[in-house]
Amino acid sequence: MPTGCATGGTGPALVRERFLQGEPVEVIEGGVRTSILDSWQRCRTLGLSPDRADLPFHDGFDPDGPLVHAAVPVLDRLQSRYSGSEINISVADANGTVLLRRFGEPTLAGGLPAIQRVPGFVFAEQYGGTNGIGLALAERQLIRVYGAEHFAERAQGSACVALPVHDPLSGRIEGVLCFGYPRSAENPEFAVVIRKAAEAMERRLLGQSSARGRALLRAYLAAGAEAAAGPHHSIAVGELASELRPGDQALLLEKAAELISRAQRAAVDVPLSDGRRVRLVSRPMTSASGVEGIAVEAVLPGLSPGGALTVGTQPGQDRAWQALAGRAVVGQTLAGGAQAGETLAVPRRLDELLGTPAEPAVATAASRPAVSAIPPRESSAAPRPVTPPPGPLPAPSPRGLVLVGEPHVGAYALAARRRLELLSEASARIGTTLDVRRTAEELAETAVPRLADFVTVDLPEAVLRGEEATDPVGDLRRTVVHGIRDDLPFTPPGKRIDFGPTAPQLRCLTSGQAVLEPDLKAAAGWLAQDPEHTERLLSHVHSLIAVPLVARGVVLGIASFYRAQDPAPFGDDDRSLAQELAARAALSIDNARRYTHERTMVLALQRRLLPHGLPDQDAVEVAHRYLPAESDVGGDWYDVIPLSGARIGLLVGDVVGHGMLSAATMGRLRTAARSYAELDFPPDEVLTHLDNLVARLDREDPGGEGAGIIGATCLYVIYDPTSQRAVMARAGHPPPAVVRPDGTVSYPDLPVGPPLGLGGLPFDAVEIDIPQTSQLVLYTDGLIEDRHRDVDVVLDQLRDALAHHPERTPEQTCQAILDTVAPAHPYDDVALLVARTHALDPDRIATWELPADPARVAEVRASAGRRLAAWGLDEAAFAAELILSELVTNAIRHGAGPIRVRLLYDRTLICEVSDTSNTAPHLRRAAATDEGGRGLFLVAQLSQSWGARYLPEGKVIWAECELDTTDTTDAA
Repeated sequence: MPTGCATGGTGPALVRERFLQGEPVEVIEGGVRTSILDSWQRCRTLGLSPDRADLPFHDGFDPDGPLVHAAVPVLDRLQSRYSGSEINISVADANGTVLLRRFGEPTLAGGLPAIQRVPGFVFAEQYGGTNGIGLALAERQLIRVYGAEHFAERAQGSACVALPVHDPLSGRIEGVLCFGYPRSAENPEFAVVIRKAAEAMERRLLGQSSARGRALLRAYLAAGAEAAAGPHHSIAVGELASELRPGDQALLLEKAAELISRAQRAAVDVPLSDGRRVRLVSRPMTSASGVEGIAVEAVLPGLSPGGALTVGTQPGQDRAWQALAGRAVVGQTLAGGAQAGETLAVPRRLDELLGTPAEPAVATAASRPAVSAIPPRESSAAPRPVTPPPGPLPAPSPRGLVLVGEPHVGAYALAARRRLELLSEASARIGTTLDVRRTAEELAETAVPRLADFVTVDLPEAVLRGEEATDPVGDLRRTVVHGIRDDLPFTPPGKRIDFGPTAPQLRCLTSGQAVLEPDLKAAAGWLAQDPEHTERLLSHVHSLIAVPLVARGVVLGIASFYRAQDPAPFGDDDRSLAQELAARAALSIDNARRYTHERTMVLALQRRLLPHGLPDQDAVEVAHRYLPAESDVGGDWYDVIPLSGARIGLLVGDVVGHGMLSAATMGRLRTAARSYAELDFPPDEVLTHLDNLVARLDREDPGGEGAGIIGATCLYVIYDPTSQRAVMARAGHPPPAVVRPDGTVSYPDLPVGPPLGLGGLPFDAVEIDIPQTSQLVLYTDGLIEDRHRDVDVVLDQLRDALAHHPERTPEQTCQAILDTVAPAHPYDDVALLVARTHALDPDRIATWELPADPARVAEVRASAGRRLAAWGLDEAAFAAELILSELVTNAIRHGAGPIRVRLLYDRTLICEVSDTSNTAPHLRRAAATDEGGRGLFLVAQLSQSWGARYLPEGKVIWAECELDTTDTTDAA
C-alpha cells in the first residue's frame, strides 16, 4: 500500500511543510512518493498557493457528449452501490472539467463550495494543484492522493483514487473517473471497482461508435438498392477468395482504409499480384441520424456477378452488429488486432441484414460515382490516382462494398498500421553498427518524421566511452539532434545538459517511464527549465515525449521526441510507440556500449603489449604505426630488437582472429620472439622456435580440443650495418618492400614458409644487400588484403606510394602508406614498420686475423690499444685490452683457428673474437685453489654485457663496454 495511506497522511504532512518552507525534499521511505513530489514542484513553478481554493468554471462543455452518455448509467450503478456512504464520484473530461458528480450521501453536496455543486468547474492540476483528477491527467494512469499529499489546504482531510478513461478506438484519453472520500474511509476495493467502472464506460464509448457504423451501413444499403437494379451487379471481395490471394485481399482492405481516412470522393487503381487491377472508389455518405462516413467499393472488371456482398466496419469497431446479419465468415486482421472486411450472407430483403427496416440515406450516391484524384501519400509505394478516360463510359462492371466507416476512425486504423510498419522498420534500421553514437542517430532518423519532427538524444559521457554511468543525470551530454530542419535552437551535440528537478526528462529518468507533455506551453516543469531557451523553442515545437533509455537495468540516457508541424498533440499511443522505439534502441545502444567497453579493454591490452618507445641504436632510423580494425582488435605486432655486433632485428607478426584471446596470444608470441632473437638465433631458427611454441599452445588450450585454434604469421629481418646486408625469413607473411636509394622498389624473392603452428616444414632464410639509406617496409596483411580489393593491385599501389621518394623520412613514409594504401575502413588490424638503414663508418671498425698461437695475444693487445687511442677511447683501453686478452686466450685454448678479432666503435665499444669451434663458453665460479676459470668472470665484470652467437662455421664471443658520453661526443 502506498506510503501516504500507511501513515494516514502524517508522513507527507511533515514533508509537505518542509517543501512549502523551501527546504530540499527527497523521495525517501516514509516520506513522499515521486509522483506527488513532481506534482508539488510543478504547482510551485506555476505559482499556486495552497491556501487558495479558487477554481475556474467552464460552461462551454458538451453536456450531451459521448463521454456523458457513456458515464451516466455507470455512475447510476456506482451511486446505488455506495448509497449512504461518504463517497463522491466525479467524471471530468480530458481538460479536467467536471461533467458529472454523484454522492453516496446527497447531503454531502452541501459541504462543497457552490461552484463545485454543478458541472463545469475545472480541476486540472494547473488550477487545483495536486488532486486526483489533475494528477491522473498528468500521470495518465491510476493514481491515489491521500490527505496532506493534496497541495490545497482545503483537501487535507480527504483522499481520492482516479483513473483515466480512454477511447477504445483511438486510445486517446477522453476523461477521468474519480472517487473522493474521507481519509478514514479508505477501502481496498476502490481500486478494483474504479477499474471495472472505467472499463464499462470505455465499452459504452465503443458501443456508440458501433451504432454509428451500423447507421452508415444502413445508409449504404439503402443507397445501393436503386443502383442494384441497374445493369451492374453487387459482388463481394470475399467471393473472390478462390481467385484473390490472401495478400491481395489484405492489400485491398489496406487501401480502402486509406481512402476512408482521406474523407473525400476519390478513386484509385490497386495492382494485384497476378497483374490485374482493381479500382477502389470512395464516396461520402450521411445517415438519417447525421452520421457522416465514407463507403469504399471495389470495381472488378471482367468478373461474373455473384450473390454475396462483402461489408466491413472500420478497424477497431465493435463486432456486435455482425450477429444481426446471421453469420460472419472470414475477416482480415489489420493493425492493432482490428477486424475488417467481414463477408456476410446477404438476404433478399436488405432490412433482414440489420434486423431493422433500412434507414433511408440523406445523401445517396449515383449509380456510378464520380472519380477524383487522391492526394499523394508520403510513401513512394502509394497507388497513383486515376481519372476517367475521355469519351463515352464503358459498360458498368461488377462492384461490391469493401469498407464503410468514419474518416477519423479510418485515420486511427491507418495510423496504427503505420506504427506497426515503423516498429518493423526500426528493427532493421536501429543497431546496424556497434557504435553507440551511430545507434543513437539511427533512433532519431527512424522516428523523424513519421513519429516526431525533432528528436534529441542525451547520453552520459561514460556510456559513450563504453562504461556504465555512475551519475546518469549529472553526466549527460547532448549526443544527437535530428529533425526536419537544422535551425532550431536546440542545445548542440557535445554540450553538457543539466535538467532541472521538474523537467520531463528528469521525471522520466526518476520514474523509468515515458513522460508525455501534450502541450508544452502549459508544461510548467519544462518551461521552468530554461525560460529564455524554451521560449525560443515554443515558437517551433508544441508537444513532447521524454523517454528513458534503459536496457538490462542500466540507465543509458534520454530520448526526447518533439512535434512541430502536426497541430495535434502527442497522445498515449504516440507515447507507447516512442517507448517501444526507445526500448529497442536502448538494447542496441547497450550492445554497442558493451562492445565498446570490450573493444577498449582489448585495444588497451593490445597497445600495452606493443613496444613502448624505440631502443637507442644507430643501425636504422625507425617509424611505426598500429591501426586497429573498425570491427574488432586483432593480434598484430611489431618489434625493434638491438642485437650483438651493432645489428638490429626487425619483426612484424599477426595472430589469426580478433578479440582478447588474439591480443593475449600476441603478447606471448612477441615476448617469445624477442627472447629467441636476443639469444642471437638466425631468422629461420627464430621462426622454428615460434612454430613449436604455437603448436604447443594449441595442444595446451583447454577449449581447443586439438582443433588448432591459434595461428600466426611472422616476418623477421636482421640488418647488419657493418656489412650492409640483411638476413630475413617469413612464416606465411607478406614479403617486405625494399626502397633503394635510387627510389626503386622491390619485393625480395623470399620463400614463403608455412604459417606458425602447422609444424613439420622448415623455414628458409635469404641474405640480400641493403645499401645505406635504403628503406625496409614491413607490414601485416591488414594493409594489403581487403575483401573489396585485389592483393596484386594493392601491392602495385604500395610500390607506387614508395617509389621515387628516397628522401622521405620513415615517419613521412608511414603516413604516405596510410593515406594512399591502407583501407578506409579496415576490417583487420594493420601493423607497419619502416626502417631507413645506416652503415657503420669503416673507420670505426678494426679487424685482425691471427693463428692459434698464444704468443700473438700481446700483439693483439698492443694493436687494440693503438686503435683505441686513435678513437680517443683511452679511458676504455685498459678494460678492452683485458677483455680481448681473455677472449683470445680462450679461443686459442678451447677453440680452433684461425682466430678473428674485431673492434666496433658504435654507441658502445664492442669486442668480438671468433673461431671455427662450436664449443660454448660457460661462466663459472672458480674455487680458491683453482688455477684458472676466472677469465669469463672478469669479462662479465668489465663489460656491460657479453654473449655468444653461432655462425655457419664456428662462433663469436662478444662483449660490450659502456663508453662515457664525453668520449663519444669528442669522437663525433
